[in-house]
Amino acid sequence: MRIAIVGTGYVGLVTGACFAELGNRVVCVDIDRERVEKINRGEAPFYEEGLDELLKKHVPGRLRATTSLEEAIGESDVSFISVGTPSGLMDYIDLKYVEEVSRGIGKCLREKEEYHLVVVKSTVVPGTTEHSVLPLIERYSGKKAGRDFGIAMNPEFLREGSAIYDFMNPDRIIIGCMDERSCSMLKELYRDFKCPIMITDPKTAEMIKYATNSFLATKISFINDIGNICKQLGIDVYEVAKGMGLDSRISPEFLRAGIGFGGSCFPKDVKALVGKAKEVYYRPVVLNAALELNETQPLRLIELLEKRVGPLRGKHVAVLGLAFKPGTDDMREAPSIKVITSLLMKGATVHAADPKAVPVARKIFGEHERLRLYENAKEAVKNCKYVLIVTEWEEFRDEELYRGKVVIDGRRVPEAKVAEHYEGVCW
Repeated sequence: MRIAIVGTGYVGLVTGACFAELGNRVVCVDIDRERVEKINRGEAPFYEEGLDELLKKHVPGRLRATTSLEEAIGESDVSFISVGTPSGLMDYIDLKYVEEVSRGIGKCLREKEEYHLVVVKSTVVPGTTEHSVLPLIERYSGKKAGRDFGIAMNPEFLREGSAIYDFMNPDRIIIGCMDERSCSMLKELYRDFKCPIMITDPKTAEMIKYATNSFLATKISFINDIGNICKQLGIDVYEVAKGMGLDSRISPEFLRAGIGFGGSCFPKDVKALVGKAKEVYYRPVVLNAALELNETQPLRLIELLEKRVGPLRGKHVAVLGLAFKPGTDDMREAPSIKVITSLLMKGATVHAADPKAVPVARKIFGEHERLRLYENAKEAVKNCKYVLIVTEWEEFRDEELYRGKVVIDGRRVPEAKVAEHYEGVCW
C-alpha cells in the first residue's frame, strides 16, 4: 500500500519505517527541511534502538521524506496524522498541529480524484477525530467523509526505547472508524499481524489510548505511594510488589517503585484527560492524585540526600541519567529536570551523565557555571562524593561507580549497594 506519514517524531518516523519494513511504499512529511534531509540520508533525527538500521535499509527505496504535503497525499492511498499534541493552557490538549495538518490535507484532497483514507495516529482527546479533524477536511476539500474520503482513528501503543519491537509485536490493534470502506482498508494494512484487532468508533478508540496511559501512570504512582509508606515502616517495597504481581488480576508490570514517570505520553495524556473531564464537569480524583504524587516524587532524592549530608550549597553531586527512561534521548517531563533544577537552586554543582541525552540537556539547560554534562558516567562521578541515580541505564550497572560514595537510588540499581552509604528513594 502507498502510505503518507505526516509528522516525523517518535511515533511518525517509527510507524513509517516499520510500514516500509512490511513492504509498503512510505513517504514521510515534515516542515523541518533539515530533518527531512537527514531522513533522506538514512539517518534518524533522534535516538531509538533499531531505527537507524531500518532507515539505512529502506532509504532510498521504500521510504523517503519530503516537505511537500501535496506531493505526499497525491502519491498515497492512506495518510497518517502523526504530529505532536502538546499540553496547552490549563493542561488542555493543544490541537493546533493536528488542525493545521487537517486543513492542509483537505486542500490536497480537493484536487485528488481517488478515494483517500485519513487516519489520526496522534494522541487526541475523545471526539477530536469526529468534531475537529473530519469537519476541517470536509470544509477545505469540499468533499464528504465516507463517500469521497475515509476517516479513522488508530492509536499507537509504542514505548520509547522499544518502539520498533512494539510496532511489530503489538498486544492489540485498535481501529476506530465511521464507515466500512475505511475499516476494510486499515484491516488490510494490518492483515499480517497476529494480535487481536478491535473495531470501534473513533471516540472510543481515542479514549482507549487515554485510559491505557492513565491507568499505567496511576499504577506507577500507586506503587510509589506504597513505597513511600514502606520506607517509613522498614519494608522492602519490591518484595511487596513481587507478591502483588503474582496476582493475575494485577501483574508485575509497572510496579517498579522509584521517582515516577516522565516522557512525552504519561504526564501529558493524564493531564489532557483531566482537562477533558473538566469540560463535562467531572473531577477525576484518582488521576489528580496520581499527577500530584508524580510531581513531588523525584524531589525525594534531594530530601534524602539533605537528611544525610545537610545543606547542599558548595557540594558536588553526580546525577546519573538525563533521559526519562533508558533506550531513548527523550527528556520531555524527565525527572532529571526537576532534580537538577532543585540541586542548582540549592547551590550545588551538578555533574550529570547520560549515554544519549547530553545534546538534548544542553538545549534545555543552556550554559550554567555549575552544571557539567558527560556521556561517560565514570567522568561524572570522579570528583563527586554524592551520587543520585535517576535513570537505570545499563551503563550505570557498574559497582566501581559507587564505591566510597553516598548514593541515593531512584531506580533500584543493585550494583549501587556497594556504596559507603546506600539508600533507595522508597525502599
